[in-house]
Amino acid sequence: MSETGKTALFALAAVALAVAAAIVEPEAVTHEIFSDQGETLFRRLTDPLAAKALEVVEYDEATATSRPFKVEFRRGRWTIPSQYNYPADAKDRLAKTAAALVDLKKDQVRSDLAEEHGRYGVIDPLDQKVTSLTGRGKRVTLRDEQGQVLADLILGLQVKDKPGYRYARLPGQKRTYEVKTDADPSGKFEDWIETDLLKVSVAAMRKVTIYSYSINETLGRIENAETLSLTKENDAWKLAGAEKLNQAAVNTLVAALNNLRIVGVRPKPPNLTADLKARGGIQMSLEAMVSMRQRGFFITPDGRLLAKEGEVAVETVDGLVYNLRFGEVLTGQTEGAPAAKDAKGQGENRYLFVTVTHDPAREAKYGGSGNGARLARELTNRFAEWYYVISGAESAKLRLKRKDLARG
Repeated sequence: MSETGKTALFALAAVALAVAAAIVEPEAVTHEIFSDQGETLFRRLTDPLAAKALEVVEYDEATATSRPFKVEFRRGRWTIPSQYNYPADAKDRLAKTAAALVDLKKDQVRSDLAEEHGRYGVIDPLDQKVTSLTGRGKRVTLRDEQGQVLADLILGLQVKDKPGYRYARLPGQKRTYEVKTDADPSGKFEDWIETDLLKVSVAAMRKVTIYSYSINETLGRIENAETLSLTKENDAWKLAGAEKLNQAAVNTLVAALNNLRIVGVRPKPPNLTADLKARGGIQMSLEAMVSMRQRGFFITPDGRLLAKEGEVAVETVDGLVYNLRFGEVLTGQTEGAPAAKDAKGQGENRYLFVTVTHDPAREAKYGGSGNGARLARELTNRFAEWYYVISGAESAKLRLKRKDLARG
C-alpha cells in the first residue's frame, strides 16, 4: 500500500474513533457547560471585614423601576448615601452579608441560555434592554475601601425542593448557577438604621397628650382643634373626661410610640439644625422658613412651632417631653417605601418633625434616674438634623381622636 493510501486510512480511522467517542461518551461534547462547576465565585473576597460598601438593587414591578440602595463606610462612620448620608447601623449586617458570599461556590450549573434568565429570576434589575417586568433578580455588589469590586452577583429565585439554594448569575454572563447561600441583603432603608427612634419604653411613659388640629393656610388659622390627655396612674392609663377607655386603642398608641419606625428622611437646612441644637429658639431665616413650610411646619409670631396635621407630646419618667409634629404628605416615593396609600387607605407617607426637652422638676416629680438631661442632649443633636418620614399606617396609629379612645 502506498504512503498516500496509508495516510488516508489513518485519517478515516481517526474520524471513526472520534464519532465512536461521541456516541459512547456524550459528555465529551457537552462538557463545556460544566467547565466551572464547583469553582469559587469571588476569589477577591476573602475577608468579610474588607467590605466597606454594599449596593443592593431591587426591581419594583408595579412601577417598572429599579430601586438602588447603598450603605458605605465614610469618614469614620457608616452612612446611607441614598438617604442623604443618614447614619446606618450597618457594621454587623454588612459583615454578615460579606461572610455569606465568601467562598460561595458555583454548586451546580443550571443553564447557559440567556432566554431562561427570567425563568430563574436572574434578569439584571439594571438591564434596560430587557423589556420584561417579571423575572428580575436582586443585584448585590460589595466594594472595598478603594471602591474596587469584591463581589457582584444577581440573586434569583429559591431552588424548588432544595432548601438553602437559590439561582444566581454573574452580571454580563449568560450562565445561571444553583448556589447554596443565606445571603439576602435588604434594600430597605428601615432595615439598616437604628430602629429605636425615640428611645422611650412603654414603662417610662407617664403622660401622652394628643393635640389634634389642622392648619388652614389660606385663612391662616387653626381648625378642628381637640386636646386629649392620657395619664398613667398605678400602671393604668386614664383619659381626662372619659369614664371608660378603649384599652386596645391605647395599647396600639403606646406601642406605636415605643416602636416608631421611619421609612425615610430629608435633611434640614444647616442653619435650622444649628438653631435646634443650640435650643435658643429658631431664627427664622428665609431658607429655614421655606424648608419648613414646604413640609407643613410653621412658626407663629410668638415662637410656637405648629404642624399642619397636629402633634403628640409624650412625657417620661426622666422628665423628657417628646413632641411629634405631623406635616405634609410626601409626594412621590421615598427611597425606602413608595408614597402610596396602603391596603386600608390610611394615607400616604408623611413628614414628622421631632423635638425633645427636659424639665428637672418633672424628673424629680416622677422619680427619674437622673439621666434625663444627658439623654435630652443626645436626642436633640440627633433629631435636629432631620425631617423624618413615616408611613400612613404609622401616622394613623398616633393621630387618634376622642372617639377612638373613649367608650360610651
